[in-house]
Amino acid sequence: MKVEGAYKIEQIFKKGANLQLAKNKVAEVEEKVEQKLYDLLVVANANAGFNNRDIIWYSDMPLTKAMKESMQRFAALEEALELQPILDRLAIHPPLGRDMEAELEKKLPEIVGTLIYSMANIAKEFSTDDKTVSEEELHKAFRVMDMTI
Repeated sequence: MKVEGAYKIEQIFKKGANLQLAKNKVAEVEEKVEQKLYDLLVVANANAGFNNRDIIWYSDMPLTKAMKESMQRFAALEEALELQPILDRLAIHPPLGRDMEAELEKKLPEIVGTLIYSMANIAKEFSTDDKTVSEEELHKAFRVMDMTI
């Protein structure tokens, strides 16, 4: 999966949580982030349906207060992600049945970046040496994200 390049993900871990992420763990992070984005979009798709709309709006995304605060902290890192790789990866998932509005589509890189940022900070909570995220710490972060998103 290539939601974003390895360098960008490593930078978000470093700037956002002061953690080093080994290159061999980047693919796992990308895979989990892709799945969590799709999970959010599945719920947003259902929300659009509940509101009798054929288009998924940004407001349909199930973004909690904490997620929105993390979006602000991610934005402060000034790490820009590319939209096209995200759209390309979403295209391999089962179709949602509705199109996304332009505003939501434009926000996808910010949402993906926030998911990476959040994952890094969750891993930091489990980190024993506060420098390099271990396989175990990363998988704990994955489990937390699976329980909350």
